[in-house]
Amino acid sequence: MLKNEEAQYMINVYNRQPELTPFLVKGEGSYVWDEEGTAHLDFVGGLAVNALGHSPPDVVKAACEQLERLIHTSNLYYTEPQIKLARSLVQRTSADRVFFCNSGAEANEAAIKLARKYARTLHREDRYEIITALNSFHGRTMGTLTATGQEKAQKGFAPLLPGFRYAHFNDLRSFKSQLSAKTCAVMVEPLQGEGGIHLATGEFLAGLRQLCDEQELLLIFDEVQCGMGRTGALFAFEHYGVLPDIFTAAKALGGGLPIGAMLCTEEVAKGFSPGDHASTFGGNPVACAAAQVVLEQVGREDFLQEVSRKGEHLKGELSRLTEKLPALIKEVRGKGLLLGVELNEDKGKEIQRKCQEKRLLINCIGERVLRLMPPLNVKQEEIEKALAILTEVLLENK
Repeated sequence: MLKNEEAQYMINVYNRQPELTPFLVKGEGSYVWDEEGTAHLDFVGGLAVNALGHSPPDVVKAACEQLERLIHTSNLYYTEPQIKLARSLVQRTSADRVFFCNSGAEANEAAIKLARKYARTLHREDRYEIITALNSFHGRTMGTLTATGQEKAQKGFAPLLPGFRYAHFNDLRSFKSQLSAKTCAVMVEPLQGEGGIHLATGEFLAGLRQLCDEQELLLIFDEVQCGMGRTGALFAFEHYGVLPDIFTAAKALGGGLPIGAMLCTEEVAKGFSPGDHASTFGGNPVACAAAQVVLEQVGREDFLQEVSRKGEHLKGELSRLTEKLPALIKEVRGKGLLLGVELNEDKGKEIQRKCQEKRLLINCIGERVLRLMPPLNVKQEEIEKALAILTEVLLENK
């Protein structure tokens, strides 16, 4: 089989196992098929990328039509899909300006650069530090890796980029303790994904907003994983009524195609001038055409209400499992269709594998948190099927 050649040609950074990892050849809706023609119910969703499922017809149509017209030009020129998408994002959010890139890490990198550059426009040359949360995840570039508050992700890559301090998530006092004369911004995820599915409290985010206003700092929200409808609002911060100065999006934005965006207020956008930042592929016409369709569908109020309803149902059923299996399950966390089941023991990888054997794909963070990220348009019967499989596996491992 072709997958057996991976170890010969590819750098080993994904820990795939030929005997366990499926070789996927097709996707449609909430299902993917392997090379043997076996269907798997996908509750990983490309790590929260496939918001509308696999190969959604409207997204495919928009991308194919754009492929036939214009694939790439670079940002030396104007293109219609890019400007239309920027307009739609601004009209649907609290942002005034958009910068396009290709991934969440790049979007967060742009946010970091903009925060530092904006401080300098205010003649604060010595203000460059950014406070982030412990257990956070912001990307794997050197800048976003340093912003990430996890030692295990940073191990082996020292020296890291200077200018970051870390505080405890949902602990305003901890963030205040990290303030210095060099601080220019605070950067957090409203819902920590890779960190184990930890949801910010409204009091915490409102407190950060007040703190940033008082200290003349920028507030940055990383919505790469939790944004684009994943929590039942277009962006998670909308649940709280707390507006950031900068926020980032990626993953689900392109519906499967690579695109990221850094969005900000009009005032903060003044921090960048031509030549300060750029991306050769950022705002690619094909990716923007696809993202426009995703935004139009995911941004509908009735669609978001359905995400909330399905998320509450799924979380409720998972919580009932906690009552049945208290020795195995510690807690169910999350919002909308970004949910985590934390176990009391290091059985996560084994449960993930057994679910996979029963044709349900889920994700395990570390050794104890099972992460579920189905398509936002997942059908009710697909949720029930996933619950049945997961319940069966958990009962086998109680």
